[in-house]
Amino acid sequence: MFQSTQLFSPLRLGELNLKNRILMAPMTRNRAHADGTPSGLMAEHYAQRAGAGLIITEMTVVSEMGVAYLSAPGLYRDSHRAGWRQVTERVHEAGGLIVAQIAHAGRVSHPSLLPGDSLPVAPSPIRPAGRVYTRSRPQPFETPRALDSSEIPSIVTEFALASRMAFEAGFDGVELHAANGYLLDQFLRDGTNQRTDSYGGSVANRLRLLLESVGSAVAVWGQGRVGVRISPFNPFKDIADSNPRSTFAAVADALSGMNLAYLHVVEPVTPQQGDRLTPELRRRFQGGVIVNGGFDLALAEDAIHRGEADAISFGAPFMANPDLPTRFAHNLPLAVPDTFYTGGARGYTDYPPHRLAA
Repeated sequence: MFQSTQLFSPLRLGELNLKNRILMAPMTRNRAHADGTPSGLMAEHYAQRAGAGLIITEMTVVSEMGVAYLSAPGLYRDSHRAGWRQVTERVHEAGGLIVAQIAHAGRVSHPSLLPGDSLPVAPSPIRPAGRVYTRSRPQPFETPRALDSSEIPSIVTEFALASRMAFEAGFDGVELHAANGYLLDQFLRDGTNQRTDSYGGSVANRLRLLLESVGSAVAVWGQGRVGVRISPFNPFKDIADSNPRSTFAAVADALSGMNLAYLHVVEPVTPQQGDRLTPELRRRFQGGVIVNGGFDLALAEDAIHRGEADAISFGAPFMANPDLPTRFAHNLPLAVPDTFYTGGARGYTDYPPHRLAA
């Protein structure tokens, strides 16, 4: 029986016209070539999932100093642009929309992943807990080098270049990754940003790099084709803030006037809906809101019905179910991912769609 609910209805996010509200969340899968050029396998993977209302790509770095993972894609070389062009063409041929998630890893990298064995950069020289996968073995993170004030404009320029390359590669827009402990998130949080210049201290100062980077993307794309992803309570990559509710309320307020396509909020769904920050962010942000965080079909429908979000993004379910909207629509069983980072087709392009009875 086909479901007829708001989750399957069309949606306009800025200048993006979505056929449904079931979005594919960004998921790092480590299938790019060693130099960060997207592979043909990636084009097949994304095209298989073109039934999503919108595909948001995996984290795609804006410079060689922004690399966080082996075999992760970039958007700062001509080869990257050409590789992504193959992806966008396949997705569009299959009837889908796709935006590039652009990011800089900041401190959560390692010298062995960076040019000249350079130290990772960050707002402040604060070493994160945990380990990073390198070419030889997992190794502890190292203490990063604090960016000099004179270097920060170059970060903004890198986001502008990646935005331009995304445009030339045929994407439908870009999403700036200000979540999950990467560089833009590091500048937002007082646990990682202890600067005393105009990029640190007050919330307004900690917001500055994000707003400048978003502005550089809007300058390329125009209104309604740029999104931002945030994760107010996610401790991923040892990120923390003393008052995330206040910090991210300010983020929503500041982004609200920039004519963006959407705000993408990572906040795990819980039974205690009154504790969630997303409803407040939705009230503050003038634009579309996407929410992500362990939703199933019923919880997604409820979030849309309550007006908490305009659309829901799904991560792991889209890994093993390339036809996820169809499975949701017909109440079909969902496959479960069996592997994530093999580097080949297994667990990536070999999940078959469900065969509907004639």
